[in-house]
Amino acid sequence: MFSVLFLFGGRPGPAAPVARARGIPRGAHPFAPPAAEMPPKRGKTVEQIYQKKTQVEHILLRPDTYVGSVEKQDEQLWVWDAKKGEMAYRSLNYVPALYKIFDEILVNAADNLQRDPKMNQIRVDIDSKKGRIKIWNNGKGLPVQIHKKHKVFVPELVFGHLLTSDNYDDSQKKVTGGRNGFGAKLTNVFSKKFVIETSDKGKKYRQEWTNNMSKKGKPVIKKCSGGNYTCVEFWPDLSKFGMKELEAARVCM
Repeated sequence: MFSVLFLFGGRPGPAAPVARARGIPRGAHPFAPPAAEMPPKRGKTVEQIYQKKTQVEHILLRPDTYVGSVEKQDEQLWVWDAKKGEMAYRSLNYVPALYKIFDEILVNAADNLQRDPKMNQIRVDIDSKKGRIKIWNNGKGLPVQIHKKHKVFVPELVFGHLLTSDNYDDSQKKVTGGRNGFGAKLTNVFSKKFVIETSDKGKKYRQEWTNNMSKKGKPVIKKCSGGNYTCVEFWPDLSKFGMKELEAARVCM
């Protein structure tokens, strides 16, 4: 059993000697931070002190809760060596959050194989000069139709509305990634520009978002004669990761 005794006010108890040893004035709380460390609140209104954020604002304000650290770190990883044309095990300096938003889209593409056994291709194209990442798969496209309940096209619901998922049925065995309704939307939130293009039953759907998913473009739907596919293109907001460009070390991951 572990017990903790907290004394508030009244006569000095066991904590008092500790407080005096630390140089804390008599009567002050022994575990309170020094006055110099207390956050300044004088002059702030109640509205400035107590705040409520939107979901997107909270994701951008506390990214570690959703995508991991935005700080660079060193780790031994298997990466692609373009010169040798093979995998290599080396020390790499990278940002976990940036890797995570890339992984969300890649996992989506891989998961499509579970929905369409005929799918046999995933293409990844990274343009470090333009700061753009593109992931394409030739599996079954998303339904190009209006969702009867939410009154938006299904691709918009999947890629532009938080807390949407096709994995909420816990009675089914999980064979794909993602279950909390964030996934690809996090990539959208952390991108300057995000474009989804998908083809389904002779219809091609294209839509883009900009400025960390805050600005939504209108969907463009056209007839197409090619096969089904889904393509996601995004330009990560590198400033959110303390970066100015897609560095070679990150690209080889």
